[in-house]
Amino acid sequence: MTTKQRYQQVIEWFKSAMPVAETELHYDSPFHLLLAVILSAQCTDKRVNLITPALFERFPTPESLATASSDDVFELIRSCSYPNNKARHLIGAAKMLVEEFNSEIPSNIDALTKLPGVGRKTANVMLAVVFNKAAMAVDTHVFRVSERIGLTTNSKSPFETEKTLCKNIPAEIIPLAHHWLILHGRYVCKARRPDCLNCGLTQQCRYFQQEDKNI
Repeated sequence: MTTKQRYQQVIEWFKSAMPVAETELHYDSPFHLLLAVILSAQCTDKRVNLITPALFERFPTPESLATASSDDVFELIRSCSYPNNKARHLIGAAKMLVEEFNSEIPSNIDALTKLPGVGRKTANVMLAVVFNKAAMAVDTHVFRVSERIGLTTNSKSPFETEKTLCKNIPAEIIPLAHHWLILHGRYVCKARRPDCLNCGLTQQCRYFQQEDKNI
């Protein structure tokens, strides 16, 4: 199977099996999505969704969070991973939004990655979800699933995976494909025990084909 054929078949399967795919983080504004994505680093979406209602109510705008104390924010997010660092990042990001971006979420990756706590993955999430841009956020799920299926080959970094996926997936569906790969990795192609018996991609999957030969 050629790379082009694999991509075509994988995309067609996802279009049929998962026509609607979106972030599982709860949010009510682009600003609150930014906070949720920053919190989600090395933390589950489920945990973040338990934390954010009180955080969003207390800090509805960048202005309200920009003047908060680290202690106040820490108390609201203490059950997530690295709460001290994330409290500083949330406040720092809010301050920069107010001071440099007129309290609006910037729509380009260079500006987004200036914000404290925002790396390339987080920036790409914002670009894809908020602005529907052809941005591929590569988290551990996307990195793993892409390599297992065979969409990438011996990728050395998330950025390398991002470039390969963006090269081979039509730009207009990249925001959707990002969620396809995340959700597939979260619920089917799990890290320790991929659920191959309940996966519809076994005919295209390089990992499955190799495992099948070893039986």
